[in-house]
Amino acid sequence: MFKLWATIKKDFRILLRDRIGIALMFVMPIILVIVATGIQNSTFQLVNKNRIKVLVCNLDTGKSGKELIADLNKIGMFSVEDLQQNNLPTLTDQMHKTDAMMGIVIPSNFSAQVMSDANKAAGKALKSFGLQGDSAKTLDRTYPLKMYYNPVMEESLQLSVKGAIQSVVQMVESRQTLRIMYFSINEKPLPAKLENEMLNNKAPVDVIPVSKDKIRSMPNASQHNVPAWTIFAMFFVIMSLSGSVVREKTSGSFIRLRTLPTNFMIGLFSKQITYMVVTILQAVVIFSMGFWLFPSMGLPALNAPSNVWALIIATIICGWCAVSYAICVGIFAKTQEQANGFGAISIVILAVVGGLMVPTFAMQGLVKTASSLSPLHWCLEAYYSLFLSGGQLSVVFTNLLYVFIITIAIQVVTYLGLKRKNLI
Repeated sequence: MFKLWATIKKDFRILLRDRIGIALMFVMPIILVIVATGIQNSTFQLVNKNRIKVLVCNLDTGKSGKELIADLNKIGMFSVEDLQQNNLPTLTDQMHKTDAMMGIVIPSNFSAQVMSDANKAAGKALKSFGLQGDSAKTLDRTYPLKMYYNPVMEESLQLSVKGAIQSVVQMVESRQTLRIMYFSINEKPLPAKLENEMLNNKAPVDVIPVSKDKIRSMPNASQHNVPAWTIFAMFFVIMSLSGSVVREKTSGSFIRLRTLPTNFMIGLFSKQITYMVVTILQAVVIFSMGFWLFPSMGLPALNAPSNVWALIIATIICGWCAVSYAICVGIFAKTQEQANGFGAISIVILAVVGGLMVPTFAMQGLVKTASSLSPLHWCLEAYYSLFLSGGQLSVVFTNLLYVFIITIAIQVVTYLGLKRKNLI
């Protein structure tokens, strides 16, 4: 035990001298968590609270074009600016000048087209009631509504916006259809109050997150980002640890340790214990920021899991996996440059495949299959079960078991590498 304690103190002293490594393990992840959470929270705010600026070029002189603009304002998703200069070049120029995310061109025959579609729909409805409907010829939709968007908009947001616009157009057409049917039956205009009741009588929908503990609130940007980038920070100890292993190999420290009256494996256990403490400190620092610092920065607070012991066990196992991988890379790398280069790139690849940057549910085919081989994927699944779903240790047991199996496999590969290089 004395030999192990002495070796641990030696490794801590070496670690404290590596200021760049400490910065990479603590400062950079902290900055990354703040920036990633801030950006994603801003995106949530854009979709949920702020309005997307929309410029409208209305070429239609009828009533339906004006109603469409009014309805776009009412749904609460858009901030609509109706351009007075009704031409397409003005619209695109104004989008560049004002950084508007979207532009809409209402065609000149929009009102006529809406009236044609409404007459067709009302005629079919009246005939089904045994009444005489309008048999006027309908117009071909030769000039559709056009939506211009800023290329920086993600495809998912584009689809959401397109769906909202289509809903508004449907509202305009439905309103006109009701007016025609009401007038055909009662021979008087549809009262505004009745029209509003018929068109805006929407069924309420409660949005409830599914959780294991039944007390989880709606997940926020912190709940998604803090656990994910904490795992990334843990595995980024490879930048310091793998380099330390390479230095000891090239300096002959491993050979000298074999001449001492001690077991060589004590040295490896020492490094694992030392850097596992580092990974736990990383988790404590980043989680503490989420709990207490984020609210003062205007970011949503991180909600603590209901089972703290499950969080501690998950952190220890994830940290052990990260340390084991770093030592394995250090054993096989011949130089520090190789260790740092391969280590950084491999962690980024494992993070992408593991779902830290792209959700695994959005993956398909071979990439989705490969995600199950990434230890970061199972670490992330365990943390998400705790932070997002309020799961207990029994819920994350399977995820942690996979992490443990991967860790043992890495330990075996490390041992074989030591034997092959005659280091033990």
